Amino acid sequence: MRGPARAPIGWGGSRVTGVAARSRSPRDRISLSFGLNMCIRRLFRSSHLHWAWRAAFLKHSRCGHQGPWRWTHSGGGPYRAVIFDMGGVLIPSPGKVAAEWEVQNHIPSGTILKALITGGENGPWLKFMRGEITKEDFLQEFRRICSEISNTSVPVDNFFSLLTSEQVAKQFPVMTEAIIQIRAKGLQTAVLSNNFYLSNGKSFLPLDRKQFDVVVESCVEGVCKPDHRIYKLCLERLGLQPSESIFLDDLGQNVKAAASLGMRTIKVNDPEAAVKELESLLGFTLRTVIPNTRPVRKTMEIPKDSLEKYLRDLLGTQTTGPLELLQFDHGQSNPTYYIKLAGHQLVLRKKPPGTLLPSAHAVEREFRIMKALASAGVPVPKVLDLCEDSRVIGTPFYLMEYCPGLIYKDPSLPGLEPSQRRAIYAAMNRVLCKIHSVDFKAAGLEDYGKHGDYIPRQVQTWIKQYRASETSTIPAMERLIEWLPLHLPRQEKITVVHGDFRLDNLLFHPEKTEVLAVFDWELSTLGDPLSDVAYSCMAHYLPPSFPILRGQASSATAEQSGKMTEFMSDLAWEFAVKEGFRIFKEMPATKPLARSYHTWAGPRSLPSTPGARSYTSLPEPSSAHASKGALVISPEGLSPPVRELYERLKQFMDRHVYPAEPELRRHQASAERWTPSPLVEDLKEKAKAKGLWNLFLPLETDPERKYGAGLTNVEYAHLCELMGMSLYAPEIFNCSAPDTGNMELLVRYGTKEQKARWLTPLLEGKARSCFAMTEPQVASSDATNIESSIREEDGFYVINGHKWWISGILDPRCQLCVFMGKTDPHAPRHQQQSVLLVPMDTPGIKVIRPLTVYGLDDAPGGHGEVLFEQVRVPKESMVLGPGRGFEIAQGRLGPGRIHHCMRLIGHSERALALMKARVKSRVAFGKPLVEQGTLLADIAQSRVEIEQARLLVLKAAHLMDVVGNKAAALDIAMIKMVAPSMAYRVIDRAIQAFGAAGLSGDYPLAQFFAWARALRFADGPDEVHRAAVAKMELKNRI
Repeated sequence: MRGPARAPIGWGGSRVTGVAARSRSPRDRISLSFGLNMCIRRLFRSSHLHWAWRAAFLKHSRCGHQGPWRWTHSGGGPYRAVIFDMGGVLIPSPGKVAAEWEVQNHIPSGTILKALITGGENGPWLKFMRGEITKEDFLQEFRRICSEISNTSVPVDNFFSLLTSEQVAKQFPVMTEAIIQIRAKGLQTAVLSNNFYLSNGKSFLPLDRKQFDVVVESCVEGVCKPDHRIYKLCLERLGLQPSESIFLDDLGQNVKAAASLGMRTIKVNDPEAAVKELESLLGFTLRTVIPNTRPVRKTMEIPKDSLEKYLRDLLGTQTTGPLELLQFDHGQSNPTYYIKLAGHQLVLRKKPPGTLLPSAHAVEREFRIMKALASAGVPVPKVLDLCEDSRVIGTPFYLMEYCPGLIYKDPSLPGLEPSQRRAIYAAMNRVLCKIHSVDFKAAGLEDYGKHGDYIPRQVQTWIKQYRASETSTIPAMERLIEWLPLHLPRQEKITVVHGDFRLDNLLFHPEKTEVLAVFDWELSTLGDPLSDVAYSCMAHYLPPSFPILRGQASSATAEQSGKMTEFMSDLAWEFAVKEGFRIFKEMPATKPLARSYHTWAGPRSLPSTPGARSYTSLPEPSSAHASKGALVISPEGLSPPVRELYERLKQFMDRHVYPAEPELRRHQASAERWTPSPLVEDLKEKAKAKGLWNLFLPLETDPERKYGAGLTNVEYAHLCELMGMSLYAPEIFNCSAPDTGNMELLVRYGTKEQKARWLTPLLEGKARSCFAMTEPQVASSDATNIESSIREEDGFYVINGHKWWISGILDPRCQLCVFMGKTDPHAPRHQQQSVLLVPMDTPGIKVIRPLTVYGLDDAPGGHGEVLFEQVRVPKESMVLGPGRGFEIAQGRLGPGRIHHCMRLIGHSERALALMKARVKSRVAFGKPLVEQGTLLADIAQSRVEIEQARLLVLKAAHLMDVVGNKAAALDIAMIKMVAPSMAYRVIDRAIQAFGAAGLSGDYPLAQFFAWARALRFADGPDEVHRAAVAKMELKNRI
């Protein structure tokens, strides 16, 4: 915690205006010391509420189209679709609505149902369902039939209005949840309904059509269930066989008809029971689990019948269905319950049973403060009602709406990047400013607490509680008790204070760094706002394993309370008399501390980029430093325009790329991973708008800067390393392989027509491409071994061959395959190969399967095994000419190798940054990991290896700029030999420091590791590079 987790709380990062950002005077210093004492106070509180709502959010999104190579879905066994009836399954059935309506309107029971079935196939109801008569004609005939059956006038218009009203025709929440889960597993959903047209000419479908792949309505098709034709029509539109579907209906005759066709069926009597049966067939859960809840404890049970009656009166709901009651694991001070009733999700907070102190467990105050703050714009849960009648459940209680979202229990925010942690703590600071800015008089809270002397009163309360629980004398505590009351601030401000403001009392939006609600107002009052600031800063000073920091103070930690108290008193004293003066003294903003040539590692730094290098010890360069002949070893040595581009790229990574990584990781692990992420496409547009696009094309390839940014290889190397910090960044900036190599190939060797057809869409990011060279039957490390044939026939070239490890070919955006094969096997060895530009929609291209790298499939591009069988392309598809393939491949690979190597430097820097943050925040065998000698050695070794490899990469890039790719062959071969192995070792050390977490998808390390290992083949085997280096060494140096 004393490293990366410090800066997001306030020092070294962006300043937050308002009370939460003020901490410079001795008063501030004392207040923060007071905050430490507040934490001590928590040691002696008998109980403390700790909210535990977490991660109740589900990502809702439709599955994309599955191409021919996506041969399965992620769940459902043999079933590929679920088909729902509407009335009685998704919404209340007409029969049940009619039964309730008849009772309320004193109509003989069964009248509506008898009228509905009167006439059978030719009755008004089925004619209406088939769209053969209008609503007006139906109601006229229906009114007549109902009146004849009941011998009284029946207001059928009133019944029909109720049946189609929003109040009644509302989708069952359990079915909504089920559909979300079904689609998330990659299965299709459909509605197959006997339905009718309304007066406006639209069918009656009170559902969100986006939930379903297919909607089949009887009034549109002119056919009703149980006619087999409508079932077959639905299956045909889904593209399925009957046995691949499950059908749910509430009418036996409709279920029987579906079963006779071979469909699996569920007869729906109760939606909840039907969903349970559907779960057993599909093999996965269809209901959202409320996290951190459990069945209500015996000692905490409350009378459900009286509660349910109270809730139905309060909510005005007549919907049938059981009341679901769970208890949150935490929240012992005021027991807290989750309630679900008729689609409503609520939280109930009550006083505990038994005799209570007059001011304790004041749920009335919690209700009052949250209601007032909501009106003032502070994010709090929406409170619904305060019930002070103990007859309902035994004690007073209040109700609020259940808020799904994220709660971060660990203030060190493990697994998040510095930029993400900073954003979370910035949001925390903003909401604290909002609380302290509330006009408590206008909010009706002027009498909510005493005015003035808040801090002295709190200190006296703390001392009194400490004395009451004291078991032995702690000298450090006695020193603090004597000193602190004599050094309290003389002036105070009065605002609303939370009293327990910390990270795990905040609920965050699942996708944005936005606070949705502040919880636990039990200790709120009017007081000095700096007390909240001090308390929220506790995480900055306490070890991450400290029990109270995570709300773990209980009898289990009682034995350690003496040690913790002594620790806290020492820490408070140290801060009060030393640390506060050092932190809050004025420092010139223009002279930041610098550490040359290394990842910033100062304990109070806030790097905006994980692992970013700092070179501030270097003198400011002139523009000549970045000329083509200069070896620039740091970003600060770049010319002003390129330096500005670097800073812009760095800022974009901080603001957009790193925060998007968790969502991109989730997408990559989802059933939709073979469909490009919409978030990536959105970020591409933002990058393009910022001028961060096509940065890769080297100046010698594009001297007129028609296609790219016109950077030298050295200049791009620094930007490429920065993009290598994230697995997703290269694509976002249109700088990812294999497109970069293919675009450079087209710029260098393509004809005008080839550029117009292929280069333009690739440069615009509207298409992707692949490069097909490697073959399974031969050692493709020797490119002259390839056997795929290219033969000329009737003005075309005909391709036959078997390729694999073709990166990017599985991407649905892949439109071009750059294919390498043999046109003349009898020509000289290096003139047998040719390169063709093959459109991916050409007949004869068959993707056999995606290949995995250590189990990772690298969706959506992937790595494919592909057959080319009688693939015919025009002769104009040849690049440069027959027999020039080896020459083209070598020309294509020079800069591309520097790209790979620089990205590996970025991977390594990110891995080392994550490793350092990890070892600073973890404790093993009684001391932080950062104090373990072997880990310190690993960190040092990684730093040295990264710096060595970076310098060699930059030297190779420099030589490519000044003497050309061919003359730089030795250095290119050396860095291809060095960079992947270096990255492999550095990332492996980081994984070892992380433990099993390093192997998971929660961090980028596993993918970094897999890619580093793969590049020891993809860039040519190490052995080939070693042999090349040795040959050149022997040739040139003897």
